[in-house]
Amino acid sequence: MLLQHIIANPKARDIYHTVSRHGTVSKQTLLEESGLTISTLTRILEELLAQELLVEAGFGESTGGRRPTLYETNPAYAYLLGLEISRTRAKLVLTDFHLQLLGEYTWSMDAALTPEYLMASLEEQALRLLEAASLSFSRVAGLGIGAVGPLDRAAGVILNPARFPAPGWSQVHIKEQLEQRLQVPVYLDNGANTALLGEYWASRSRMQHHLLYLHAGIGLRSAIMNDGRLLYGMTDTEGAVGQMIIDRPGVPPQIPGGNAGAWESYVSVQTLEGQAREAWRLGSSQSLRALAEQAEALEFVHLLEALRERDPVMVRLFDEMAVACGIGLANLINILHPEEVILGGPLFLAANFYETATRIALERTYYRGQYNVRFTRSSLGERAVATGACALVLHQLTS
Repeated sequence: MLLQHIIANPKARDIYHTVSRHGTVSKQTLLEESGLTISTLTRILEELLAQELLVEAGFGESTGGRRPTLYETNPAYAYLLGLEISRTRAKLVLTDFHLQLLGEYTWSMDAALTPEYLMASLEEQALRLLEAASLSFSRVAGLGIGAVGPLDRAAGVILNPARFPAPGWSQVHIKEQLEQRLQVPVYLDNGANTALLGEYWASRSRMQHHLLYLHAGIGLRSAIMNDGRLLYGMTDTEGAVGQMIIDRPGVPPQIPGGNAGAWESYVSVQTLEGQAREAWRLGSSQSLRALAEQAEALEFVHLLEALRERDPVMVRLFDEMAVACGIGLANLINILHPEEVILGGPLFLAANFYETATRIALERTYYRGQYNVRFTRSSLGERAVATGACALVLHQLTS
């Protein structure tokens, strides 16, 4: 349907983003913030209205003269598909141009979910989501993908992710194959980057320029944004933050080529499940034995239940992990100096984990008296990566 850069004029793109940031805004405010002449701004607004990228949203309060016309970005301009590919699931979402959820579908990432099966099923489920929303595929602007790395973003290739239960997830040319199948533009980035894009675009009141995102789940993933732009290194390194050494020599690495004493060895769902299974074998937690007949049957959901019951072993393990999480966060903050740190993933949803981790991070932040970093939980929750994948399409089309 649409190609890259639907707004060719840089000044028009700036106006579009200003309107998006405000949500609803008057022409006078746009005039003051843009520095444009009234004639230039009027022409740009007329162009954006003609393209249906903006809509008039009624009138503001009068300050003595005519009531000012208000403008908004058009949520129905086009529709977006976003796909998360992680080690535990694949999730497809359909949103409007404001990233409002219209439908979703989730696959379990098991041994049967090969790339070929997922791509074939994705086309079917996308059509079902669109039909349920009374939309046709011609209204879809593109598909964004937030995937576990490493990736070749430019070529649209998933390279060789570790710990996938299904075979075939190496050298997957997913962008090319899905563009041929769906006939819409497809964009690929790592899941942490798409999650951060989603948080940025979904929060119209977010004014911070320097953002750090951390996802704590099966592993640790991070992304950085400066002035609305994601920062990239020479290679896709979303999971490399988990290899930051916080304890030397520390515990052995969990993945081939990993570091001893790596942050991820102390802070991850995988680590916590291993610790809980050992506690089950030692008989030190009656709650865990009541939740599973065998140690290997214990999963994260069982650990959360034991934590809610205030099982002493699980309280201790979660607390120790939150402290280790805070230490690593302090290291990142002291190096990167973000204005805001957005924390997502299942570990941050556990009781007191977020509070303990952020407290420890603040206690170890250098110049904490003068430097007031802000912590927030992910506003998109479990849909952050998939919704952010929709934001990736929006970002590509309007930036």
